[in-house]
Amino acid sequence: MKSNMQSTIPVTCPQEILLGLHMDVQQFATLLKEQSAMALFREGRFSSGMAASWLGVPRAHFLIKAMQEGATLLENTQDDFRRETALL
Repeated sequence: MKSNMQSTIPVTCPQEILLGLHMDVQQFATLLKEQSAMALFREGRFSSGMAASWLGVPRAHFLIKAMQEGATLLENTQDDFRRETALL
């Protein structure tokens, strides 16, 4: 059974960053979330399913984006297989 508990993590950001990126707070929060999910996936700390679920996108969509950004999806190891099938 999945938990619906969520945590909010406050991040302090100088206004100059938002102005320099031409983003509002919500756009920047989305960027941070997407980049974090991708980084955790690349480090092997998130499965593709976990990252996709957090971002609210289909797993295939996340995997396509990961490949476009140069992520190695599988290295044919048991750890990769277990990580990728853990949430099935």
